Amino acid sequence: MSKLLEIKNLNTCVKDSNKKILKGLDLNVNKGEIHVIMGPNGSGKSTLANSILNNSKYEITDGEIIFDGEKINDLSTDKIAQKGIFMSFQTPEEIPGISVAHFLKTAKTQTESINLFSFSKKVEENMKKLDIDTNYLNRDLNVGFSGGEKKKCEILQLLTLDPKLAILDETDSGLDVDAIKIVSKGINLFKNADNAVIIITHSTRILKNLDVDYVHILYNGKIIKTGDITLANEIEDKGYTPFIK
Repeated sequence: MSKLLEIKNLNTCVKDSNKKILKGLDLNVNKGEIHVIMGPNGSGKSTLANSILNNSKYEITDGEIIFDGEKINDLSTDKIAQKGIFMSFQTPEEIPGISVAHFLKTAKTQTESINLFSFSKKVEENMKKLDIDTNYLNRDLNVGFSGGEKKKCEILQLLTLDPKLAILDETDSGLDVDAIKIVSKGINLFKNADNAVIIITHSTRILKNLDVDYVHILYNGKIIKTGDITLANEIEDKGYTPFIK
């Protein structure tokens, strides 16, 4: 398999402070793989996602992030996104004045030219697959959306933008069983041999319908154990205590 993301000895702290969060983290993600990051609150899971996108709230003090053969540590967040990295958020922002349709079209044209008719048709097809009413295209992005609608809208963005790497930060948080099934369906629609997915989660519910390759436990800023889906099931049954003694 071809390596897509390589993280070497990543050390990250909160900017303008001495609070170190990631402490020598290593991670390799190949094309065609789904990786799951689990761990107690405060372990550094969201910091890892934000470090990959070079969020200005954090500072990388050591290590390398190599994406598709290129070191991206010093690139701005928008440039990293244009390279093909997508990130969903625990709590998607409401953006008044920008419709879902306008947002999708603007985001897509940042990386490629589009045929508007074909693009609109593809978006509507994806909305039907995700059980999203096409009337939502005319609504302001996430404004007045329920939690489930916001998360499904992010999966719609994922399918529309078709990045090389998707980082999904607690996309299943607060969702009911039906919404989780739709989100899982969207991930399966997205995944192929040329891209990869990193899922950050506390629960195994979203994993039940996915073909997961690796599960990692992140604790105290480092990955302390890696396994297959059975590791997630062990965490579900026993918690993290057996692994962090």
